[in-house]
Amino acid sequence: MERWLLSYADFITLLMVFFILMYSLSKVDLEKYNAIANSLSVVLTGSTISPDSNGPAVIPGDSGQQIPKEGNEELINRGQLEAVKKQIQEFIDSEKLNNSSQTAGNTSSSLEKYIEIIEQERGLVISIKDTLLFTSGSDDLNPQARNIMKQLGSALVKVPNYIRVEGHTDNLPINTPEFRSNWELSVMRASTVVHVLQEEAGISPERLSISGYGEYRPMVPNLNPTNQARNRRVDVVILKKKYDDFEPHKAQAITP
Repeated sequence: MERWLLSYADFITLLMVFFILMYSLSKVDLEKYNAIANSLSVVLTGSTISPDSNGPAVIPGDSGQQIPKEGNEELINRGQLEAVKKQIQEFIDSEKLNNSSQTAGNTSSSLEKYIEIIEQERGLVISIKDTLLFTSGSDDLNPQARNIMKQLGSALVKVPNYIRVEGHTDNLPINTPEFRSNWELSVMRASTVVHVLQEEAGISPERLSISGYGEYRPMVPNLNPTNQARNRRVDVVILKKKYDDFEPHKAQAITP
């Protein structure tokens, strides 16, 4: 057999494979192709490709700003919460308290002693000791604390998340004309903080809710005064967007 026939046979075989491949590509499922293209676009650019366009969709009027795919909402919100955390931490680091009754004789002290930022699965928790906000057994917010809550609220206005304000006490019983038990005290303290966030920080009331846990959700066991002081707190919880579906929404009008 002539050697050129071997080369010719290989060439014909490759040519046949090429035309088979071209034929198969012409029959590609358009829906699957778009799905693959969108997946690659999300990974590479963070945006989706519109089926009727040749590139990533953009928001009209904002050159270069990409419309995120719905599945990326949680990622975007995570970045928003990180920005809020950074802003609040900078405020805590810079703010000084001028209250000798709370600082044991010092003329000023840092907010770090009273505010703790905690990242949890449900969202970002700003935990505030009751000694910063209230006098013992009271739900009246002191003037300096009111200004601090207003400053913290200004950072929370920027995110669309639901915000839950939770009141907590220690296990020391209370029974006064104002508060029958720690339940009432914890609820009223949370309510006081919510009013500041709404009325003075400008947060929409639809985003706010109140919970009062009394003594029954301690951070640490109530074994000594130090632990009890840590458990007396108000937690401002910025819930992650993925929990929106579990929150009650505004009722929709029912058409007859």
